[in-house]
Amino acid sequence: MKATNARIIFHLDMNSFYASVETAYNPAYRGKPLAVAGNPEERRGIIITSNYEARAKGVKTTMPIWEARKLCPELIVVGPNFERYRMASSEIFKIMYQVTPYVEPVSIDEGYMDVTDATPPSKTVELARNLQAKIKKELDLPCSIGIAPNKFLAKMASDMKKPMGITILRKRDIQNVLWPLPVGEMYGVGKKTAEKLNGIEIYTIKDLAEADVYQLKQLLGINGERLKNRANGIDLRPVDPDAVNDFKSIGSSETLPMDTTDEQEIRALFSSLAANVETRLKRKNAAGRTVQITVRFHDRKTITRSKKLPNFIEKKEDILKVALELFNQHWNNEPIRLLGVTIQDIEEKQNIVHQLDLFTYKKDAEKEKLYTTIEHLTEKFGKNPFVEIKEEIKDQPRTSFQKDFLDDFRK
Repeated sequence: MKATNARIIFHLDMNSFYASVETAYNPAYRGKPLAVAGNPEERRGIIITSNYEARAKGVKTTMPIWEARKLCPELIVVGPNFERYRMASSEIFKIMYQVTPYVEPVSIDEGYMDVTDATPPSKTVELARNLQAKIKKELDLPCSIGIAPNKFLAKMASDMKKPMGITILRKRDIQNVLWPLPVGEMYGVGKKTAEKLNGIEIYTIKDLAEADVYQLKQLLGINGERLKNRANGIDLRPVDPDAVNDFKSIGSSETLPMDTTDEQEIRALFSSLAANVETRLKRKNAAGRTVQITVRFHDRKTITRSKKLPNFIEKKEDILKVALELFNQHWNNEPIRLLGVTIQDIEEKQNIVHQLDLFTYKKDAEKEKLYTTIEHLTEKFGKNPFVEIKEEIKDQPRTSFQKDFLDDFRK
C-alpha cells in the first residue's frame, strides 16, 4: 500500500445480521417482525437481535421473549443458527476481499477496509454503492457503510444511516456532526465510562474534545487521552488484515433457560462450555495459561474470576477442573442466569516451548521413535498417514465477539 496521508477507510456494518440471514434463508419472513432468541420456546428466553420491523414495535436486544411478544404479538421468534451466520460472514468478507486485500474483520458482522489504492477518490462513493449492491444481490443481506479518513470516523459514520446507508464523515464535519452528540453515543465510550465522564461535567463529544487531558488520564488512564484524540477526529490505527490472528482469548458463554442453583445443571453447563473452548483451541492449534469464569446472577450482577497456571492447557478436562475450582471458591449459592468459560494468555502451539519434566520425560522419550517413523512416512507419502481426515469441525461460535474464526474467508 502506498504511503499517503489521505486515507480512505470503509467501515462495513451488516444490518440486524442474524435476523437478515434468517430472512435470506426463509423469504416468508420478509416484511414481518422477526427476532432471534436464545431459547425461543421459553417465555424467559432472551432476544439476541431483531429486524427493523420488530424494532419499530419496541422489541430490543436482551429483552425477554414474553415482554417482546407483549409489545408485538405477531412477532416471529426463531432460534440462532451460528453455523449459518458464520458461513454468511465468510462470504461477506470474501466479497470485501475482492475489492482490496486490506480487510480487517472485527466481528462476525462488521469490518474495516482501506480502499485508498482501490479506487480514485472521485469514485469512492460509487465503490461503496457497488459493494453494498453486490452483497445485497449475491447474499440478499443489507449493510451500511461509513466512509472516512480513519477507522474511528468510519465506524461512527456507518452507524448514522441504517439500513442500507452510505455516510461520509470528513474531519471538517466533526464539529457540526459529532460534537453535538451525547458522549455516550461515541464509539468506545460504554455506559460506565459515560457515567464517569458525566461526573466531571463532560456530557457531549465536544466537551470530551475540549477536556483537560491530564484530568481525563487521572479518570480513565491512557484511554482518557485516546478518547480525547478520537473526539477530535485523530485515529492513526492502520487497517490491519492480520489483527484477527492476534487473538489472546477464546471463550464460550451461555444463558440458562431459567435461573438455577442446581449443581448438577451447573456442572453440566460448565462441561459443555469447556468442550466448546477445547474444540475452538484445536481449530487454532493453540493452548492457554489462564482460565477465567464469568458468572451472572439472577439480579444481573456479573463477576469474573481467573487463575493463571504454570503450564499451558488445551484439554476439556483441564479447563473444566480449573473452572469448577474457581466456581466453587466464589459461588455464594445465589441463583445463576449465565455462565462463561474463557482461556486467556493464548499461544499457538508452534510458539510454545515444550518443557520436559520428570513426569513427561519418559513418555516423550518413548514417543521419539514413533515421531521418527512418522516423519519418514510423511516424506514418502506426502502427508501424515496416522492423521485421520475429518469433516470440518462444526463448532458454533456463541456470540459475535468470538473472533477466532474470522480469518476463515481467506482459506
